[in-house]
Amino acid sequence: MLALLRSVWDEPRPSPVPARVWRDWVLVALLIPAAALEGVLRPDLPWRAYSVTVAIGLVPTLLWRRTRPLSMLTICFVATSLIPALLGGPSSDEYTAAYLLILPYALFRWGSGREAVIGFAVMLISVGVSTISAPGDLVGALAVMFATIGLGGAFRYRAGERMRELDQVKLLERERLARDLHDTVAHHVSAMAIRAQAGLATSASGPDAATEALRVIEAEASRALAEMRAMVRVLRRGQPADLTPGRGIGDLKELTRRSGSGPSVDVEVSGDLGDLSPAVGSAVYRLAQESVTNALRHARHATRVEIRVAADETSVHLRVSDDGDSGLIRPNASAGYGILGMIERADLLGGTCAAGPDPDGGWTVTAALPRTGPAT
Repeated sequence: MLALLRSVWDEPRPSPVPARVWRDWVLVALLIPAAALEGVLRPDLPWRAYSVTVAIGLVPTLLWRRTRPLSMLTICFVATSLIPALLGGPSSDEYTAAYLLILPYALFRWGSGREAVIGFAVMLISVGVSTISAPGDLVGALAVMFATIGLGGAFRYRAGERMRELDQVKLLERERLARDLHDTVAHHVSAMAIRAQAGLATSASGPDAATEALRVIEAEASRALAEMRAMVRVLRRGQPADLTPGRGIGDLKELTRRSGSGPSVDVEVSGDLGDLSPAVGSAVYRLAQESVTNALRHARHATRVEIRVAADETSVHLRVSDDGDSGLIRPNASAGYGILGMIERADLLGGTCAAGPDPDGGWTVTAALPRTGPAT
């Protein structure tokens, strides 16, 4: 039990805490006139002046409910329970004051464990003080309080679970990128070692300096290959290394699809891609492959998918679009894990990737990657 309490007490605040958004200002702008209007229209409102003042005066606490949840909850407790109890009057009975339930929700959604424990004690005291004159209201007040706490905790847990899933997706994408990098470099290093061995076999008549240089090349190449295999072994989870080159720009044509059920896939590559970094070439292929897979699975009534790759002096640009029905696509919906993995891969290489509905219909994925990969 003590260990559980200690873990709750030491629970950090969720990160990042969202900044104040336009919806907060809209809520404040609507609540202030609503509270004033209720004060004017309700003839049975007790302590009219005080109730209206409290209901309006506490509205700005909503603007700091995420960054200072405990402080805002304490202010609410003092104004709505402690002061009326000391003055011998009833607690605020204005219907508009129901917005104050957002504060305990925010405390358990955004507060640290320590703030949540202290805030829970404040809430119990507040409920007790508010129901001294009406004990019959205690059960209902506790029910509302625990429902609010449960809602905040549920959303907190859901957000935390999603963050863990996103971290897992990013780690998986990092592993895939590391494997692609390892396979490409290992292929070239293996070729270097083989060439050095061949040079040693045919250099008997050559100068001693050339022989010594070949020995150094062989030793360095073998050592680098061994170190890279050891470094990536954990990422590969025991899988053997594949020394063949990974997929790249030259393999994009394999994504072409002309017949069969589903939309056709057309590939067009333009620009000079001769000196493209292997990591970037592999990333372009992977991004295009994932985009085509998503289009084939999810594009409604699509008849074609277009892959366009263009290169300039500094960057490689990828655009994958389909002509599916985007009428049911929600522009503000959370990105899927496949899209998040694509964004993560592009970011690791120093580029950008974006996906979303096209104004002209369908879904479009765009990416821009530097030709040489990430800066070192």
